[in-house]
Amino acid sequence: MNLIVGATGLLGGEICRVLAARGKTVRAMVRDTSAADATAALTRLGAQVLQGDLKDRRSLDRACRGVSTVFSTASSTRSRQDGDSIESVDRHGQLNLIDAAEAAGVTRFVLISFAAMPLDFPLQSAKRAVEDRLRHGRMTYTILQPSFFMEVWLSPALGFDLSHATAQIYGNGHGKLSWISFQDVAQFAVAAVDSPHAKDAVFQLGGPEGLSPLEVVRLAERTVGKPFAVQHVAEEALRAQHAGAADPLEKSFAALMLMYARGDAIDMTETRRALPVARLKSVQEYLQASTQAT
Repeated sequence: MNLIVGATGLLGGEICRVLAARGKTVRAMVRDTSAADATAALTRLGAQVLQGDLKDRRSLDRACRGVSTVFSTASSTRSRQDGDSIESVDRHGQLNLIDAAEAAGVTRFVLISFAAMPLDFPLQSAKRAVEDRLRHGRMTYTILQPSFFMEVWLSPALGFDLSHATAQIYGNGHGKLSWISFQDVAQFAVAAVDSPHAKDAVFQLGGPEGLSPLEVVRLAERTVGKPFAVQHVAEEALRAQHAGAADPLEKSFAALMLMYARGDAIDMTETRRALPVARLKSVQEYLQASTQAT
């Protein structure tokens, strides 16, 4: 049995889909406040849907019962329901989940995290604490550290709007980033379970090529057939936001934007040998699909 925590999210739902397509048994942990359509989609996949919350240890004990592998994609950064915070979800909630999984005899744990950054911020502190707990625990673990999700960072929510030909870029836009699709991260997560190279291992994940934000804009202009209006957010403004933010989530997002501004190109050669995934979605493919959807 495979337990997916964060199953109604973008990545968690895709991991459920990939597992189900491969004939694997899936238990999807959802909250009682989860959207009905997201829960229904999991049921249609054949997943066993179970209510639980990272802040409720008893529910985690129930969720982990009879499970061999846990996939955790949950984070407070995408959902701010009552009581959700980086401390309650990304740190203590994930630590509670690891404790519950060990107590239930779970043998493998796959955690979605992100690579270490040269900045101090609450989300990074939480991720590093959870990773450290896994390294010193009893379960076999795989820690996946994907780069910037193209479906998130190249979306209208963060200022990249194909339909209106506008783009908000953090920094000067020259640093190359290994944009990755959440669909490919799901493939890597599932591949990690059966790969001997993934035992007690950490992998940084990126897409098939490194592209700067300005290179992405040029691709987008060719895709939609018109020039983009580009607005830059200066690194100085991001540093000031990071230094002055009192809210942990605001401070964390400012740090992530600074990492975006500085670039994060990843060589995937060794990772693709260890975790064989047939092909990775390119930014061009994502832009074309997004244009057709609008």
